[in-house]
Amino acid sequence: MKPRDLRSYASTTTARLIAGGILLLIAVGGGLVYAIYGGGALISALLCIGLGLLPVILIVLALAIVDAIRKRVDRG
Repeated sequence: MKPRDLRSYASTTTARLIAGGILLLIAVGGGLVYAIYGGGALISALLCIGLGLLPVILIVLALAIVDAIRKRVDRG
């Protein structure tokens, strides 16, 4: 039986769940905004969603950079 890398599986699953949640937010939320208020409001809603996710994306990017630096320092 092949050994399983559970940490890799957990991180992949977490990334997929986050991506699916964001996609669901954009598809369902955007669809409802479009159905109720129209196309102009959809553009505003997508802009608000994007600006709301920007700090989260920047924090994740900063943590990834710090992790990459830490791994490089630990190796050398």
